[in-house]
Amino acid sequence: MSRRLFTVLAALVPAVLLLVLATSATVPLVSMGPGPTYDTFGTAEVETEDGDTERVPVVDVAGREADETAGSLFMTTVAVRDRLTLLDAMRFWLDPAQVVVPRDQVFPPDRSRDEVRESNAAEMVGSENSAEAAAYRFLGIPMQPRVEGVEPDGAAAGRLRPGDVLTSIDGESVDDATAVVERVGERRAGDEVRIGFTRDGREETTTATLQSAGPDGDPEQGRLGILVGDTPADGTDVDITVDPAVGGPSAGLVLAVAIVDKLSPGEATGGTRVAGSGTIRPDGTVGPIGGIRHKIRAAHDAGVSEFLVPAANCAEAVQGPPEGVRLIEVETLEGALEALETAASGGQPPTCG
Repeated sequence: MSRRLFTVLAALVPAVLLLVLATSATVPLVSMGPGPTYDTFGTAEVETEDGDTERVPVVDVAGREADETAGSLFMTTVAVRDRLTLLDAMRFWLDPAQVVVPRDQVFPPDRSRDEVRESNAAEMVGSENSAEAAAYRFLGIPMQPRVEGVEPDGAAAGRLRPGDVLTSIDGESVDDATAVVERVGERRAGDEVRIGFTRDGREETTTATLQSAGPDGDPEQGRLGILVGDTPADGTDVDITVDPAVGGPSAGLVLAVAIVDKLSPGEATGGTRVAGSGTIRPDGTVGPIGGIRHKIRAAHDAGVSEFLVPAANCAEAVQGPPEGVRLIEVETLEGALEALETAASGGQPPTCG
């Protein structure tokens, strides 16, 4: 072998090894960018019991006639790409629509990917429940407390079941979930309580001996062992179905607007393409979310003209937003609906910046 050939090979081997590592070995980084958008006025694909798939409304109304909707109202998401190679990381770092961050910022080292996914799914369920509660409260629909879950070894196991509507605790009427929590909280562990409820339209009564709240609370305080939420007293029922890949609490605002639109006359979007993001509390307060700039970009790519931005996210949202999307500043569900009405009538809603 000539010296020249040996020199060429000696220089080529490290380069080949570096290329192999750059395209195969992963780095502790993730990229974040615009994710898919989902129209809450549209449908979602679900798997049936026989293994087939079907499409069902994202927001489905039962118990009363749903109002017709027009336009589109999009949930927005952030796409997170994990297990990046060095080459992937460099490619995303050069993409102005992407942000590359340390993996620990998205996937804490003390939690597995499955644990993070389960946490996000639980937050999504919580946002759905809060969206329903906020919409019902805005519309003035009378509410009543309903059992949503029963702990297998809890005090109410075998006595109450999901779907039961609670009417009284020890003869005291309970009109909502807060009243149930307060009445039970006044009792001590070991106390026997009489619970009035309706099941399948029949009024019934049962008794249960309260358990201790345990080490996470006052050990002497009584605990019934149920998850209770509010449900409309007039029979209205809203079922929300989203893509299983969607998690976290940030869809609450948009879902609440969609529910109000379907349960009341008129068109919240004015027939246009609207998107947004924000957490929501049962009282209608809108809270901040993460990834707002990625979500605005995703909405822009979906042809959206108006984007609902939590007030706390406005400072970040106005940093180089894409052209053609008006950033509407919102603090409450009522404010969001009023702003959309103003925009639809050609007025100037409150905006970021």
